[in-house]
Amino acid sequence: MSRAEVERTFAALPPVRGRGFAGTWWGRAWLKALEDTALDGEQLRRGRKQAREGAVGAVCVRPGRVTGVVRDRDRTPYRSDVLLREFTEAEWDRLLEVVADRSGHIAALLDRDMPPQLAEDAAAVGVELLPGIGDLEPECGCEAWDHCPHTAALCYQLARLLDEDPYLLLLMRGRGERELLDELQVRSAARAAPHLPRAAEDAPPAPEGVPAREAFAAPGPPPLPAPPPAVTAPGRPPALAGGTDPAEGLDVAALEFLAADAAVRAQRLLAEALSPGHASSPIPATLTVWQDTVRLTAAGPPAPIAARLAAGCGRDRTDLARAVRAWEHGGAAALTVLEEEWVPDAAALARARVQLAAAWEEDEQAPELRAAGNRWTVVGADLQVRYGRDGRWWPYRKERGRWWPAGPAGHDPAAALAMPGADG
Repeated sequence: MSRAEVERTFAALPPVRGRGFAGTWWGRAWLKALEDTALDGEQLRRGRKQAREGAVGAVCVRPGRVTGVVRDRDRTPYRSDVLLREFTEAEWDRLLEVVADRSGHIAALLDRDMPPQLAEDAAAVGVELLPGIGDLEPECGCEAWDHCPHTAALCYQLARLLDEDPYLLLLMRGRGERELLDELQVRSAARAAPHLPRAAEDAPPAPEGVPAREAFAAPGPPPLPAPPPAVTAPGRPPALAGGTDPAEGLDVAALEFLAADAAVRAQRLLAEALSPGHASSPIPATLTVWQDTVRLTAAGPPAPIAARLAAGCGRDRTDLARAVRAWEHGGAAALTVLEEEWVPDAAALARARVQLAAAWEEDEQAPELRAAGNRWTVVGADLQVRYGRDGRWWPYRKERGRWWPAGPAGHDPAAALAMPGADG
């Protein structure tokens, strides 16, 4: 491999505003490994602030290590390294077999994408592609024994680079992009070889060729049909009211509403099917009767139909209204957070506490929080954040003596509490 394949250097990135450092799921997984590993949330907060202010210089990525120079507030430079274990030859062999087995994985990597299914398939054969708790080992010139602000800042900066190029994670695991793609090409060719026609000693002689003009003139296989065009708006269902009375028990208005809802869902499903990466996306779970009732109510049916839905769901109107608001903020996942109270295990609780400790900057006054299960309530205020099983935070606000969803989920509890719906 060339030096460019085993080591890549990136110029210093400009300062970044806002709280987010990673937009892709694998970039967030990198930061989650950092937050799960670090013992001191204060160091993470300082490191995040330094990364945001542009204190990280050029970043060098190579197998097993990422290196950068981070300047402290007094401009003192510190060389900082974060180490990640390289895969063994056996692990690389299993990972490459998994990727070569599915053309969708190869296509995704060529598009500089890393579908979640790839990480799941790799884990199924014993290869943890993404770092986990304790996998990011820090080394810094400041001689801190754990993650310090300098190594934390370096990790936050690398998350921005990983967003653009997931091959950097594979490079840290020991393979450069060119080497990886070459090995995949060899394995793909080996898989195709048994299906190619093979000459046998007793096979009849090959027929003589035909003139090229005849070969080119012969019709080929029909081309594959083009994908259907995108639909910018749902179709308009027919009006069912006519000159004759409907059959007994048939609610025409309800049937028209369901037809309009079906058109909206069909348009949304088509848009999802035409989106990149759809083939490797997990199949969503089927909605329960209660979830579908909430979904239909959130669609804004006429008042008589809304009343029928409310009367038939087995819940009181306030329960249904809270459920509809949750659905508007996050669909079935938000509805689950509204209705489910659970106690995080030790690992999940540690992750939640690290996120809470790192959520507020040094110059910000963190609120006093009281914990109960997966819910943290602001003492002296009608505000609450709920920790979901997927590691996201959901804001809530107390209204009329009950907790109501106040906004969509996020990975930053401070940002969740600061949402307009949560701060009144």
